[in-house]
Amino acid sequence: MSQKVLVVEDDINIAELLRLYLEKDGFEVKIAHDGGEGLKLAESEQPDLVLLDIMLPVLDGWQVCRRLRKTTKTPIIMLTAKGETEDKVSGLEMGADDYIVKPFEVKELLARVHAVLRRTGEEAPAQGKKLTFDKLVINLDSYELIVDGKKIDTPPKEMELLYHLAATPNRVYTRNQLLDEVWGFDYFGDSRTVDVHIKRLREKLEGVSDKWSLKTVWGVGYKFEAEET
Repeated sequence: MSQKVLVVEDDINIAELLRLYLEKDGFEVKIAHDGGEGLKLAESEQPDLVLLDIMLPVLDGWQVCRRLRKTTKTPIIMLTAKGETEDKVSGLEMGADDYIVKPFEVKELLARVHAVLRRTGEEAPAQGKKLTFDKLVINLDSYELIVDGKKIDTPPKEMELLYHLAATPNRVYTRNQLLDEVWGFDYFGDSRTVDVHIKRLREKLEGVSDKWSLKTVWGVGYKFEAEET
């Protein structure tokens, strides 16, 4: 069962960005755009963790944090554009479990989410990131690629790209989607990066099985084509 994260953030763009990456990481996400709504959702949804902005309408993050701590031990990570030491201290003294300053990298925030959940004993057991097809095993937990029974040395980013494509067989991804979802939204490379990695993966996988393949969808992007099971 997915863990639930409540995002209390009045900036719609930031809230939706967080939703995108948290859901991609396997979390169920609820969003509130003001402190009052955040308190109500915290009570009704019983989230496993709260991402709480400080500058909120109706009730600010300090008030929300203080009220939550009267009734629950749910982990709280404070989000704010302020970086002053006294703000960090205030948040932690009120019972927040961590604090991150905007603008932040989503990968860092996700790492903090997992760290806080582990520290508070709320982290769900890992499901394992291992995909198996005919003569192919993609194990992202150990970063091992097994092709026709043999371990093939594969750079981490190639592994992540192959896993991302194979995790949703037959779905077509544009180059920009792959840059965003595999390399990260803050990556400043160009789409040729994807082409180069696909070419290297094909050299490792070409002709191994007729039940799956890395396909180019001309004018669009790439997909991992596999027979329906």
